Order: sequence, then C-alpha cells, then structure tokens
Amino acid sequence: MFSGKSVGIVGLGRIGSAIAKRAEAFGCTISYHSRSEKPESYYKYYPNITDLAANCKILFVACALSKGTLHIVNRKVIDALGPKGIIVNIGRGALIDEPELVSALLEGRLAGAGLDVFEHEPKVPEELLGLENVVLQPHVGSDTVETSIAMSDLVIENLEAHFQNKPVLTPVI
Repeated sequence: MFSGKSVGIVGLGRIGSAIAKRAEAFGCTISYHSRSEKPESYYKYYPNITDLAANCKILFVACALSKGTLHIVNRKVIDALGPKGIIVNIGRGALIDEPELVSALLEGRLAGAGLDVFEHEPKVPEELLGLENVVLQPHVGSDTVETSIAMSDLVIENLEAHFQNKPVLTPVI
C-alpha cells in the first residue's frame, strides 16, 4: 500500500528529511512544501501546500507550529488531497483543522489518517475513535530508551541543583 506512492511532506526539516529518506527506500516519489525551497534537496518543491496535496497520495505533516502554520492543513488542502489521499500528522495537532479533518473522513472526502497528535490534546474527537480508516496512537516520538534515560538524568540534575540552591538547568517560567 505504501510502496511506490507519491509522498508529500509539509516541513522538510530534520524530521521531514528523515521521513523522505525512509519513503525513498520504498520507491516513493517525494515532494515537499516548506517556508522556502531547500537548494540542497533534489525533491520537487511546491511553494503552495495545496498544490503539494493535489500531487501526492500520502501527505506527511511534519512542520513546526506557528501563527503561520496554524491549520496549514485546512479544507482546501484536504480536498486537494482527495478521496484517495491519506494524511499522517506527526507534527502538532493544531497544524490540521481538526473539525475539517473529521468531516472529510466521515464524508469520504479523504481515505484515511494516521494521527499521534490532536488539536486539543489530550482530548481526541469522539468521531475519530470508531473510524476504521484512522490510526490513532499516543505521541511517542521521543520514547526511546536513550531519551528516557537522558530525561531522567535531567530531572535528577535539576532536583540536585534546586536543593543545593543553584540555578536549575531547565527552569519553568
């Protein structure tokens, strides 16, 4: 189902590039949309996200959330992707206009979605829970043994600094 498909990536940063590399191994054609064209990339660049969506079957959303990217995937983008398209959001929930996503999935305007982030976390829209064309899972991108150890070490270092009346390494303001 994945091999040979056209893959669009929103945000060709570190994570988007890693997705592209893995998709290439499956014979997928890669295109992308980012704030600017990446001169070092040989993937096709679309300055308009709607054009990217119209020219791919699987759309990975991997950009940072900002005022400019809030709901970057809206009804227009979803409709451009079309009834055979799939959205995979591994960025932030608010990158996708969630009510539009839900209605597109319910109405058959979109084939499916893979989500590990949601617009109003931890709340997951009730309508998504019963759909067979949606894969939902917790955001576990940083849940590796190495990351867990590093996070535990950081907590201990912060506690030690606090109780020794030293500045903590990662203050919460």
